[in-house]
Amino acid sequence: MAINRGTLLIGLIRTLGKLSLPAAQRLGRAAGWLMSHLPTRARKVTITNLLIAFPELDDAARRRLLHDSLSHTGQTALEIPLIWEWRVERCLELVREIDGEEHLEAARAGGRGLILLSPHLGNWELCGLYFSSRYRMAALYSPPHIAEFEDYMSSVRGRLGSRLVRGDRRGLAHLIGLLREGEVTGILPDQSPRGAGMAYAPFFGMTVRTMTLVGKLIQKSGAVPLMTWCQRRPDGQGFTLMVRPCEPGMDDPDPVLATTALNRSVEHCVRLAPAQYQWEYKRFRHREPGQPNPYNPKQLCR
Repeated sequence: MAINRGTLLIGLIRTLGKLSLPAAQRLGRAAGWLMSHLPTRARKVTITNLLIAFPELDDAARRRLLHDSLSHTGQTALEIPLIWEWRVERCLELVREIDGEEHLEAARAGGRGLILLSPHLGNWELCGLYFSSRYRMAALYSPPHIAEFEDYMSSVRGRLGSRLVRGDRRGLAHLIGLLREGEVTGILPDQSPRGAGMAYAPFFGMTVRTMTLVGKLIQKSGAVPLMTWCQRRPDGQGFTLMVRPCEPGMDDPDPVLATTALNRSVEHCVRLAPAQYQWEYKRFRHREPGQPNPYNPKQLCR
């Protein structure tokens, strides 16, 4: 009998989920070392992104950041099975400290909805689990490429009662209603949107497609946005949950101004822990039409 890809992937995750955090991170660092020393796609994309984002760095500093970034990406990949497979209580013990609790308290004091914006920085899966343990959460998601994997992913992410809302028109209307009632949602704000719902705004000095969703949710619900991420501590000592206010202007009716404020907010967080950002993602691939694609300069963006 043939075994589908979803079954194999779930089996691998469950096997890796038996590791301790230090063991998973050691394995992740080893994977990162391989990615940084072999001609991998991740290495090539990271080099391009770091040249764009940090032109002021000399070659030696950029090489160090390349190796550190791939090391952290490897660690994130090996930590996710733990977050999905460990008991919730054991996962939550990994959050050793909250830096910025006062911002959460201030946001909730007014009774308005709360939009938690978690970039691909540190460990975003732990971030989502922590807030699911604290609030009644609804989170936007896109179905995975492997269809058989969707039920498993939904069950582990929703095991504390979080509602996963598809990012279609009906899902967005539902989300606006929840935020108007004072509830909480989580969004990954630094993905390159496809189709409608986007504007071009600067990110680390390059104008790229950026989602207008966050600005629309704030305008229509009156919710408060905050930036948050789980920042990795050294030597397997868990994570610090970081919470920071957003840049002003994310509720501007002009989508360019709103998305510029969103990208500034993300960029500010990334600069606090640049090695822990997922530089292996082609964030700069969707520029304004006619501009060169930085990952393939012979190709123009459309």
